[in-house]
Amino acid sequence: MKHPLISLLFIATGALAQLADQATPADKVTISKGFKVELLYSVPKEQEGSWVSMTQDDKGRMICSDQYGALYRITPPALTGSPGETKVEKLSIDFGHCQGLLFHAGALYGVVNDNAYQGRGLYRCKDTNGDDQFDTVELLRSFPGKAGEHGPHGVIASPDGKSLYVMCGNQTPEPNCETSLVPRHWAEDQLYPMLTGRGFMRDVLAPGGWLAKTDLDGKKWELVNIGTRNTYDIAMNRSGDIFGFDADMEWDTGMPWYRPTRVCFMQSGGDFGWRTCSKKFPMRWEDSLPAVVDIGPGSPTGVAFGYGAKFPAKYQDALFICDWSYGKMYAVHLSPNGGGYTGVTEEFMSGAPLPLTDIEVSKKDGAMYVSVGGRKVQSGLYRVTYVGGELGSWDSTQHADSGNHNRTADVRRGLEAFLGKQDAEAVDRAWLNLGHADRNMRFAARIALEHQPLASWKDKALTETNPRAALSALMALARSSGGDKALQKPVLAALNKINFKALKGIDRVTLIRDYMLAFTRMGEPDAATKESLIKHLSPLFPTNDPALNRDLCEVLVYLGDEGIVAKAEPLVNGSPTQEEQIDYARILRFAKSGWTKELRADYFRWFLRAANYKGGASFDLFIGEIKQNALSTMTEEEKLAIKDVLDSKPEAKAPSFTVKPMQFVKAWTLAELSKSLGVGLEGNRNFANGRNMFGAATCFACHRFNNEGGAVGPDLTSVAGKYSPRDLLEHILEPSKEISDQYGSTVFTLQDGSTVIGRIANMNENNMMVCTNMMDPNNFTNVDSRKVVKTEESKISMMPPGLLFMLKEDDILDLMAYLLSKGNPDDPMFVK
Repeated sequence: MKHPLISLLFIATGALAQLADQATPADKVTISKGFKVELLYSVPKEQEGSWVSMTQDDKGRMICSDQYGALYRITPPALTGSPGETKVEKLSIDFGHCQGLLFHAGALYGVVNDNAYQGRGLYRCKDTNGDDQFDTVELLRSFPGKAGEHGPHGVIASPDGKSLYVMCGNQTPEPNCETSLVPRHWAEDQLYPMLTGRGFMRDVLAPGGWLAKTDLDGKKWELVNIGTRNTYDIAMNRSGDIFGFDADMEWDTGMPWYRPTRVCFMQSGGDFGWRTCSKKFPMRWEDSLPAVVDIGPGSPTGVAFGYGAKFPAKYQDALFICDWSYGKMYAVHLSPNGGGYTGVTEEFMSGAPLPLTDIEVSKKDGAMYVSVGGRKVQSGLYRVTYVGGELGSWDSTQHADSGNHNRTADVRRGLEAFLGKQDAEAVDRAWLNLGHADRNMRFAARIALEHQPLASWKDKALTETNPRAALSALMALARSSGGDKALQKPVLAALNKINFKALKGIDRVTLIRDYMLAFTRMGEPDAATKESLIKHLSPLFPTNDPALNRDLCEVLVYLGDEGIVAKAEPLVNGSPTQEEQIDYARILRFAKSGWTKELRADYFRWFLRAANYKGGASFDLFIGEIKQNALSTMTEEEKLAIKDVLDSKPEAKAPSFTVKPMQFVKAWTLAELSKSLGVGLEGNRNFANGRNMFGAATCFACHRFNNEGGAVGPDLTSVAGKYSPRDLLEHILEPSKEISDQYGSTVFTLQDGSTVIGRIANMNENNMMVCTNMMDPNNFTNVDSRKVVKTEESKISMMPPGLLFMLKEDDILDLMAYLLSKGNPDDPMFVK
């Protein structure tokens, strides 16, 4: 389980009512075409608890752990022949409470996540007398920290079988690993103090969640990567690369730093940018690694590759990931991409309720075994098989040593060989790739460089003339400086030499991020340096990149630019997304100069508007902190000048992100608009207006696009690759014509005849928390499952119709171009 409280959604389809102590029947579980699902066992909750982790022993039996209790061994019935019963036995050894299990090299490894036994840590159980029962338990390494669901989690074996990888969440301090592939100079690296909201984990600083490698005896440990929040489980592909399914803090939904649950390639030496409260790194910053694919809201649990399954090849190669709160399993189809990966997500299995916890592909029969449970909810064990046709001859080992050959990835792995040690060849080898076009390659090269003595590459970094290589080298230098103030002016001088206007996209972002790191690592510059930097950077603002503008604004406010307030304050009220408005309010809260009475009044009027915005459990507290910080910079005289604004109370009304109130234009039809989709999109569209219209039509409130916006609806970044312009327009105009299973809603009919329409967000015993309004995803209706007499799929989309009726035709075409361009202002559809 991922979160203490889960304000995340999973769809409920089919009948909910079930017999006591019975998991959701197999005929109420939706599975991809050609597959069959069987419910093998409903766990008697009072006697055997709620199962959260699973492994397979050398006889093909499953071993499961109750979250708060014992271990159970399961012998499933044969796939063919006479139907048999599922045999379940409680293991005699006094051990359990495991959120990670691995049977390997004749032993059972268990990762305990609470204070049972000798406390949190990695344990090993052995059968010393050959009676088919484990009889010894050994604590291999204890993990610091107190019990919590963000503690120790998954464990897997290395390809050669000689090592283990252990995944831990951010409630587990790194246990003094003897070696580290991550340079041990991680930091928070934010210019401003954090906003704390409700303060969950406010004292947990970097490195956050971490992955480590150890030998089979648990004697020597090596830190592999850091900066995850609470990755529960990990899986390794045939190339030896590890993947995890990470979650963000659901209390932060609606804030600019919220990140959806995501699949990450767990690159060696990596930092995935989790920092507590408001300090998380945005995906655009190159001192962290991006996701392979964003999933959306969810609660990640078990993951596994389909290797060895008697499935079609596409599914054998897929990474299967479990979402506890939505009750969904996804098949993520990965493709090598430079030094990293990209992924496409397919919904594979779902049910209501179906609190998925773990996956195991049987080496014995080629079936997939799936457990549900956790947090004392009804648990069960399912089996998934393929019945859609002939697969040809099947061999569980036929793909064991194969993999997609990727020359770029081979170079990355060569760079990773330098991690954690000093090598005379490392600097030259790294330098060849600091300016690589691929982000994962640049990251690997920079981390290899940061492991080498600073004196061996400092001057080279300061004199590098290739802009892309210089950006990586100077980032490494700032991070490796050890706070040496004498290095700051040379680093800043080198950054100033890089021609901003000649850079594009992420290179511009990295340049501004390097300035930030020069300040966070080496301190605040002197007054003369500040003045020089303002003169150099201030003319660059604004750019055509909304995310870059926020970074640039933050640097200029930090430096004390008197002109930035006049340029940036209108964006507090004028930006098209809630998150962007909040970010400008956050950035400007510490601006001390450049204010006029009018600008102050306009800034504080925004808080009246933001009072109607929606977000997670910390949302109102975050907004309140921003306001209090801003007030603390003002004199009493300045407060008195805008007393009328400060004393005003917000009006209770629906939130609006638009710059000005929208009025009804026309009830547009597909036939009227589709005639303009051809010529109308060819080179004469307005990017800024298209983005503004995405906000005006409230799309940003529910949908994520180009790494910004809400997350309760589907991510729309990839719609250009899925739909033609006409099909996309039809989906917007008629949202109920085709409703995605992932984002549909359910009608719950209660004993008294009343109905509740929405999606289940969380469960606790017999209570279901149902979200009934996509615009307010943190507001729930509690439904007692015992009082539900009928459930059925709603035929009405949770996306409201008529969203385009407030827009003019040119506005709609600009919006379509914005969507079809994937948010790229340089797309040929836009006027230059």
